[in-house]
Amino acid sequence: MSTYSQISMTNHHDAGVLGRLSETLHVWRQRYQSRRELARWSDRDLHDIGRSWSDVAEEVDKPFWRA
Repeated sequence: MSTYSQISMTNHHDAGVLGRLSETLHVWRQRYQSRRELARWSDRDLHDIGRSWSDVAEEVDKPFWRA
């Protein structure tokens, strides 16, 4: 196998890893932001969607890496 082929394959693999890492970081940031927003909802907002403060507390207390 030529050096060119190995470099080409390595770069292709690295792009996949970096893409997956980027996507993971994006999902984590969305979870963090969504949970912070949920923590600011009023009693009325929660009532409208059929959730209680205990539901919110359970969700908000999760670390960003947990779904």
